[in-house]
Amino acid sequence: MAPMAFTVGFDLDMTLIDSRPGIHATYTALTERTGTHIDADLAVTRLGPPLEEELVNWFPAEQVPAMADLYREMYPTIAIAATPALPGAAEAITAVRAAGGRAIVVTAKYEPNAKLHLKHLGIDPDAVIGNLWAEQKAEALREYGAAVYVGDHAGDVRAARAAGTLSVTVATGPYGTDELQALGADVVLTDLTRFPGWLTGYLDAPRA
Repeated sequence: MAPMAFTVGFDLDMTLIDSRPGIHATYTALTERTGTHIDADLAVTRLGPPLEEELVNWFPAEQVPAMADLYREMYPTIAIAATPALPGAAEAITAVRAAGGRAIVVTAKYEPNAKLHLKHLGIDPDAVIGNLWAEQKAEALREYGAAVYVGDHAGDVRAARAAGTLSVTVATGPYGTDELQALGADVVLTDLTRFPGWLTGYLDAPRA
């Protein structure tokens, strides 16, 4: 049986939501607003790291903070409605709750926008912690006592390692299943529709 109040952490972009359409539209709007070309098709193939790490490819470094602020200001009216949940996202959160646990979202995305996405999609985790990337996520995972962290990116595997949690990955982001295994993920799933079944087996397995 599951221990009381066990916690599962989830990444957001390309784990719970397919953020590519909304981000693509926002980058396109930012190009129109600033006159600086951003290859939105390319940018959405490398989601995961903080926004600033992408913007530095298109703007001088001294302009990046202001451009990041502008992007985040534009984002809610452009990206939220355009962004769907990935298959199995809501069911994954429900599965954690049904097993007596709590589900948190730990993401590099700007926290207010992360919360807007989840509210729009009717996904209601126990906590949302934003503005953390890779090993920085370990702070929140440790604070909430997470036993598992679910993500799609190399940075998510690193986060789980740094936090001492089980790294569960889904091949819905930039990496396929073989690549996720090579990155050292403990568990590789094709997508979140596989998560409830995996969780049941994980919680029922005898502990050493």
